[in-house]
Amino acid sequence: MRLRMWGGVGMLLLSACRPDQVEHLSNTKELAVEAENHQVKRILPADLLRATRWAGDSLTRTADRALRQQVAALLQAGPVAQALPAGHGAAFAATDSVARVLQGTLSHTRRTPGTSPSQAADTSRTVKRTSGEVLTYERALLVTDAACLRCHGTETDVAPTDLALIRQRYPRVPLGYRVGEAMGTWSAQFTRQGIAEFYTMKTRKIFKRRF
Repeated sequence: MRLRMWGGVGMLLLSACRPDQVEHLSNTKELAVEAENHQVKRILPADLLRATRWAGDSLTRTADRALRQQVAALLQAGPVAQALPAGHGAAFAATDSVARVLQGTLSHTRRTPGTSPSQAADTSRTVKRTSGEVLTYERALLVTDAACLRCHGTETDVAPTDLALIRQRYPRVPLGYRVGEAMGTWSAQFTRQGIAEFYTMKTRKIFKRRF
């Protein structure tokens, strides 16, 4: 009698929960990602320095790319004198949104031509934690191709008419660089909070979506 009773209960459960009536969660992967993102991660001092390098590379490469693209477009459209004042402005404008996310600022300083050895690859980085809440990053700003020499090369690289315009309008612009030489230094400064958030974002586990 007891077996018959349990059998009847089982049949009722099966009939009450048919597969077509069971509601499955459709966003389980998204929920797993969200849960992972909210887990507390322990960030060591070495992790902050590593993330500062990542952040600095991201910021300065964005600036380099914008600088090259803007200068190339300006040189194609008009004389060298028009490209000089606009190139670096485009580089900093392109990095504004990235800098806000990273809670950082970007600047650059010039080097006198002939004061640094040529570098085959841009591998030199200086990353420091200058205080409990501030981290800094520096990387060389290299002359990457011959297009740079149209504004900053030697007197034999710059066309005579362009050279005259540069000396007249922008007498402080340094000339005499060669390809591979560092013409300046990119410098970035970040907050500890911004770097910690960036590190968490870079290292969190992302689940692959399955279809």
